[in-house]
This record gives sequence, C-alpha cells and structure tokens, in this order.
Amino acid sequence: MKKQTILLVILLGLSLILAACGAAQPQQAAAPTEAPAEAVTEPQVAEPTEAAAAEEAAAPVTLTYLVDDSEANQATAKALAEAYMALHPNVTINVESRPGGTEGDNIVKTRLATGEMTDIFWYNSGSLLQALNPSDTLVDLSQEPFIANIVESFLPTVSQNGGVFGVPSQTAMGGGVLYNKKIYADLGLSVPTTWAEFEANNEKIKEAGIAPVIATFGDTWTSQLFVLADYYNVEQANPTFAADYTGNKAKYATTPAAMAGFTYLKEGFDEGWWQKDYATTKFEQGLKLLADGEGAHYPMLTFALSTIATNSPDQVNDIGFFAVPGTDPAKNGATIWMPAATYIPKTTSNLEVAKDFLGFIASTDGVDALNAAVAPTGPYVIKGATLPDSVLPAVKDVAAYIDAGKSAPALEFLSPVKGPTLEQLCVAVGTGQMTPEEAAAAYDEDVKKQAQQLGLPGW
Repeated sequence: MKKQTILLVILLGLSLILAACGAAQPQQAAAPTEAPAEAVTEPQVAEPTEAAAAEEAAAPVTLTYLVDDSEANQATAKALAEAYMALHPNVTINVESRPGGTEGDNIVKTRLATGEMTDIFWYNSGSLLQALNPSDTLVDLSQEPFIANIVESFLPTVSQNGGVFGVPSQTAMGGGVLYNKKIYADLGLSVPTTWAEFEANNEKIKEAGIAPVIATFGDTWTSQLFVLADYYNVEQANPTFAADYTGNKAKYATTPAAMAGFTYLKEGFDEGWWQKDYATTKFEQGLKLLADGEGAHYPMLTFALSTIATNSPDQVNDIGFFAVPGTDPAKNGATIWMPAATYIPKTTSNLEVAKDFLGFIASTDGVDALNAAVAPTGPYVIKGATLPDSVLPAVKDVAAYIDAGKSAPALEFLSPVKGPTLEQLCVAVGTGQMTPEEAAAAYDEDVKKQAQQLGLPGW
C-alpha cells in the first residue's frame, strides 16, 4: 500500500473517533476529507465472549502480565485487569513491571527468546514490534472476533505476514511539547508555531528565572522527543521521506529537516534551556517540575498526562500541548503515536483465558473501565468508544490538530526501520558530548543494522 493511502486511512480513523467525542472536544475546522455516509453509521461492535474461557472457568486461573514501569501504563494495565477480574472471579491477573527504554526492550526480547515470557505482555506497536519477529514468537489473533472491534487504521501497526498480534491497550497520543499554561499567561506568551517563536519564548522564560525546557536524561528514552515528535515537519519538507528512508534512499545525516531534531537538542544544551540536574532527572520528576511551574516546557507524549493527573491533580488542567514548531507557521502540525498493545506469546499455558482478556481490552467495556480509572490522554482506537466530557485540556489541544487535518503518524508507524540506540545518541547531543552531525551519522549506521536484520530490500 502506498504511504499516502496509509496516512489517509490513519488520519480518517482518528478523525472519526474524535468526532464521536461530542462535548469532550473543542469546535475545530473540518478535516480535509469527509467520510462517506456509511462510514459514520453505528459500528457493529463484536462483544468479547466468555465461551472462549469456559473450559477453564471452573478452576482458578492466573495470568501474568508484563508491563513497563511507567505509572501511567501500570495504572492502565491494572485498571483493565481489575475490571476483567470483577467479571471473572476465577481469574487472577498479576501485573508485573519492567524498565522502559532500551533496557526494557532487551528484557522483552530475552524473555521471548528463552521461553520465559509472561502469559501476556504490553509493548509498542509499529517498528519496535517488528524487531520481536511476531510471526515466530506471538499468537496470531487475526481470526478472533474481537479484532473487528478495532479501528482498521491501527491493525497494520500490530501486523506481520498477514497475522495480527495485539490489541490497543491505551489511547493514541500526541507527540510534542507539554507546557505550563500559567507560565505562559503570567509572561504574556503565545503558543509558538515556528521554532524562532519557541526560541523567543524560551528567552523570556529564562529571564524570569524559570527553566525553559525540562530534560530528563536520567530516563534516557525521554531524550528522543525533539527528534521523533518533529516528524510532521520532516514530512512537510520531504513528503516521501518514510518510503525513501525504508528503501535506504534517505538518511538523517543528509536530510536537513530530519537533522533538525538533533540540532534542537544541541541548542537546548548550548543555550542553557535545561533545568539543573538535567542529566539525572527522571521522567516523573520532570512531570512534577512542569506541574509545579519550575519548568515551562517538556517534550513528551501525551500519555504522561495521566501521571500528572495522579501525582498533581490540582495542576493537571494547567498543562497544555503544542506541536514541535517548524519553520513555516502555515505548515505547523502534530505528530501522532498509535497506542501500545497487549500481546500473547506462543509459550503461554493459558491461551484461551489470555485471548478472552484481550477481547475485553478490545471492547467498549474495556474502554469504560479505563475511563473510570485513568484520565484519557488521546483518542481511542476501539469502535464505538468515546471520551468523557471531563477530558483534559491538553487532550483537546491534540484533538484540535487532528480535527484541522494538521497531523501525521510518527515515522515508526510508517516505516519498520528504527534503531535501538537513538535514545543514547540523543542524550549524548543533549549533554554536549556529541555533535548533531555525529549523532545523525551514527543513527544512520544503527538503523542499517536493523534493516538488514529485517531483510528489507535496498540495504
């Protein structure tokens, strides 16, 4: 399928979900294309069935569920598990934790390779999933009735060789800059639509004695957002970048728009935008700095909003979102991340109950359980699902970009190529240990190894 078709399907799917949110969303300009009449009829949602687990229902069953250790994802997984257990008293779901980032990736790969994976596990969709060789390691769910509940635009992100291997376990997310709206109001600042405006805002914020940008390099994965969330701008400058990148025809080091994210990290270091102790500050500490107004901006995915809602409930409505600014205000837009998913390894000994639990996740009942326990951080990709009226302001900010047709999927959902060392390279640039040019060239070599492992043509 051509890249333009994939993009249209993804954005159409997301816009239809947001259209169902009613009062939860602000009034925005219409999306550039309208769905045909039949696309907006009430979806026929297949409900999960308990019959799949009937044979094991008479005896106690315990499922183990491996989830990364971020507070938001742990809370989401536990909300799903508790709601399912309430409906199935014989089932116990033990949620385990693992680190995020590269360390967590290695744990997942090792446990799959050694046959020691939990009954089910939480992991990225998109390019990182491809590195797990899901056709060989995971249970194919393509023939399960609950797959019909999932918005079609999500399915390619959890598929390989015709198989479908996961169900979405959270909302889609915006990738960009979380910002403190009170700081902006106090200093008379406006949301920037160009990088030059962002630089000017940072100067005023710094003069006020506030850290302009929060860096949490103590959790290395958080260092990547200036690079990854800038993809909308990369695509505006180079519309065929995803296809060319996948085919080894485009490189970060030789594409100025793609190089920009690395230069932003260098600028942050050179200009003193980071807060003190930026090299050791952790993710949740960074969110607290943002909520407390000790830092003005935090490059991040909007899934982090649920952590702010939990840890700083009185400040969460002070947090807004804007896209990473580019060079042209007329082309300003946001990069969108598809949800992480829950998967079943082939080694599980509780397959039928595991599948039934995934069916619950991929249902409106599962969404209702999440809405009751966790603040949504973006649109759902489950048919018939809606966001509550109490949706957070920053989520409305993300919705505004999508409603206006000014959004694009992150590169990892358009290309299977993503190297594992990007976070370390971003930390090196953001701490002044490596130049943007060196990091981009090193990343090009990193992705070459992965593309060859995946057997992609042209590498």
